[in-house]
Amino acid sequence: MSAAPGPDGRLRCPWALRAPDYLHYHDTEWGRPVRTASGLYERMTLEGFQSGLSWLTILRKRENFRRAFAGFAPEQVADFGPADVERLLGDPGIVRNRAKIEAAVHNARVVAELGSAYVDLVWSFRVTGRPRPTEMDQRASSPESVAMAKALRGAGVRFLGPTTAYALMQAVGLVDDHLRDCVVELDDRQPA
Repeated sequence: MSAAPGPDGRLRCPWALRAPDYLHYHDTEWGRPVRTASGLYERMTLEGFQSGLSWLTILRKRENFRRAFAGFAPEQVADFGPADVERLLGDPGIVRNRAKIEAAVHNARVVAELGSAYVDLVWSFRVTGRPRPTEMDQRASSPESVAMAKALRGAGVRFLGPTTAYALMQAVGLVDDHLRDCVVELDDRQPA
């Protein structure tokens, strides 16, 4: 199986054609390099909230998450206290899971403390030289995502295992998992 034609006739990864939200995310963001602490913190947080849920659910709630988590500014979220956690648990616009909310606040403290070292740590797991996959090559984790999850947990990050780490790697451009015949090309990417 390979890429499928989208509404404009151009070939894309088939998952992107399941909903307009997916198509936009695929074409404009997924796999494009993210090199800021706040951008990486946002993607890590959203991937953590997605665990056990549909990515479409998270995409559709993304603006609510941004509002609830101070635009994913790690320094601001790091200052959240118990009252903020309770406020977030009462917010119907986001996923109201105490463990995920508490991990997001804790992780903001880790990211704020690490600063640019957080960006360097995440980007140290970039996969280069791997050919773009066919659909049969798709995976949920990799040796790099196992190592990345271990390193981030060692730095203090919570609620991040190898599968979530791999989804983060895909989202922020650490690995190019667009299918070989997908219209999105590595050379077309611009840092976010």
